[in-house]
Amino acid sequence: MAKMGRPRKEIDQAQFENLCALQCTKAEICAWFDVTDKTLESWCKRTYKMGFSEVFKQKRGKGVISVRRALYQNATQRGNTTAQIFWLKNHGGMSDQIRVETKEIKDDSIKAMEDFWHDAGADFKPD
Repeated sequence: MAKMGRPRKEIDQAQFENLCALQCTKAEICAWFDVTDKTLESWCKRTYKMGFSEVFKQKRGKGVISVRRALYQNATQRGNTTAQIFWLKNHGGMSDQIRVETKEIKDDSIKAMEDFWHDAGADFKPD
């Protein structure tokens, strides 16, 4: 006797892997294929012998590599200054550092400022 029930929904493996590379969420992937999360989970287990989360972790790396490659090309081959700075900050140890040096103000400096402002017609009173 033939097995009864609904026909199995087909999920294109290449499309699935591309959606993972684009960092699509599970809900977005389910919507793309018009399947439930349970169906997607079952398909992953049949196809990859692991659940969606494990598969997604493996397949999303392709998208990260593509973006990293494009960023590197923009920085090195196209002379994109923004890409060069971003690349160096994230991979070259470069960072924006603001150095602030403070010096102790001596009482005679405060007196000189008070005299200056007084001569200019304004009252200066330090906090």
